[in-house]
Amino acid sequence: MAQFIKIYEDKPNEAAIAKVVKVLKEGGLVIYPTDTVYGLGCDITNTKALERIARIKGVKLDKANFSFVCHDLSNISDYVRQIDTATFKLLKRALPGPYTFILPGNNSLPKEFKKKTTVGIRVPDNAIALEIVKVLGNPIVSTSIHDEDDVIEYTTDPELIFEKWQNLVDLVIDGGYGDNIGSTIIDLSGDEPVVVREGKGSLDIFKI
Repeated sequence: MAQFIKIYEDKPNEAAIAKVVKVLKEGGLVIYPTDTVYGLGCDITNTKALERIARIKGVKLDKANFSFVCHDLSNISDYVRQIDTATFKLLKRALPGPYTFILPGNNSLPKEFKKKTTVGIRVPDNAIALEIVKVLGNPIVSTSIHDEDDVIEYTTDPELIFEKWQNLVDLVIDGGYGDNIGSTIIDLSGDEPVVVREGKGSLDIFKI
């Protein structure tokens, strides 16, 4: 059965964050709060954990559209091809925030994602999520705990999430009630930005 840990966003407890990171480093799956809906994540460097998430979601790992949750923009260049100044300025305006940006991937993508030409990047405006990624030292691969087309039905109560997921994951964080609106997904991999899904993030970021 999964561990259930309470962490307060206004002051994430160091010992609790360390416990989460230990689970991730050991190949565990963690459900954690973001600035939108609760996410299901694992260490980007752990193949077995990635395969577990793909199994839970019922997809093939190399076809899965998982997001990479990064601590800040400095992480992004590890996995994304060089981006132009306008794109960088847009990311700086929007992040941290409730957006997923689809960007062209580079040759350093983990081997499980080598076939993919693009990658979804998230820098959520949530201190718990950011602290986990910072202490872990690399991004986590993440997916929402419901299907993308089921956004309205997201579970927002951590105790109910734990009840449902306790036998599938290794740790559930109670970071307070989550939102029930997913992130705004914007594809920046082509010549012009394309809004794939309008979610919590405002499109005012395009106004300069």
